[in-house]
Amino acid sequence: MTQHLFLTEEHEMLRDQLRRFVAEKVQPHADQWEVDGAVPRDVLREMGALGFLGIRYPEEYGGSAMDTRATAVLAEELGRSTYAGFAITVLVHTDMASVHLFNAGSDAQKAAHMPGIISGDTITAVGVTEPDAGSDVKGIRTTARRDGDDFILNGAKMFITNGVHANLYCVAAKTDAQGPASQSVTMFLVEKGTPGFTVSRALDKHGWRSSDTAELAFDNCRIPAENMLGEEGRGFYSIMKNFQNERIVLGAMAMGEAQAALDLTLDYVKNRKAFGAPLWDKQAIRQRLAMLAARVAAARQFVYATAARDANGEEVTREVSMIKALCGELVNEVMYDCLQFHGGFGYMREATIERMTRDARVQAIGGGATEVMLEEVAKRL
Repeated sequence: MTQHLFLTEEHEMLRDQLRRFVAEKVQPHADQWEVDGAVPRDVLREMGALGFLGIRYPEEYGGSAMDTRATAVLAEELGRSTYAGFAITVLVHTDMASVHLFNAGSDAQKAAHMPGIISGDTITAVGVTEPDAGSDVKGIRTTARRDGDDFILNGAKMFITNGVHANLYCVAAKTDAQGPASQSVTMFLVEKGTPGFTVSRALDKHGWRSSDTAELAFDNCRIPAENMLGEEGRGFYSIMKNFQNERIVLGAMAMGEAQAALDLTLDYVKNRKAFGAPLWDKQAIRQRLAMLAARVAAARQFVYATAARDANGEEVTREVSMIKALCGELVNEVMYDCLQFHGGFGYMREATIERMTRDARVQAIGGGATEVMLEEVAKRL
């Protein structure tokens, strides 16, 4: 593989290792995970043993202390697997949930949980979204009331990836009912099995079928005050901070999905005959695929350029919001045309592109809907 402008040899070695793992351990088995609605724990532990779950975390916890570019490589290669439900199971754990603990947690909290997170023995979920609050984080209603040395949580969380099978949840709750929204949200660690905390139901999804998604309920759930992550009332800012990484991740994942779809469609149209010749001989088809390939290549470079800038400590909020909007829409355009060019077969459940098209739809919704992202960009123009 040619050396990527923004990547080192170490990044490319990581890519090769990930690609081998996906080919050997994921693709032969993941159809069953789609049926089961979850990725097996032993697969996640194997990823931990290979170092895939601790790419960004320090060596003292078992990580490899790489940078944002490595995360983009991880996300792109998992997206390329064609099983986005598997990809998001891993990426929520590595880059959307456990980051709350790592970025805001105390030394004691990190010492207690980070080694298990990196080994894959502890799987994490993040509870921010609620039935009435998604991209609008300030609208959350779950409350945490101080009671001596404890907090008592009440409320519900919705659409929580890894929600069924996680061991450790980073949960956002309002600790000040009267205060301004941006200063009244606090993050807490809640462990599976805590009295008053239940997985109220597993959710049945349009796509991402191999990821487990849940609705969570907190009914007078008592947790020790030492489970608070960071400072009281600072949760909104930590959520916003972590969104930056999440959106680069989702952009890279989407471009991995898009490239995989283009690759398999190219193979299909070169072999499928219609009117006595391969579909590739139709100018309309090959030009459409050529333009999509150009746009995916451009967006991919934008993702890696922004990841490199982020790794360099630059302020990239505008670019990250652009990436989330651009890649979330582009992957859906790619899937639409790739399914179209597969004809009737593309609509069948046995076709890889059928699953990929369903999986991609949420890329324009989750992690910040396109419309919300475009407002974030507009504010910064």
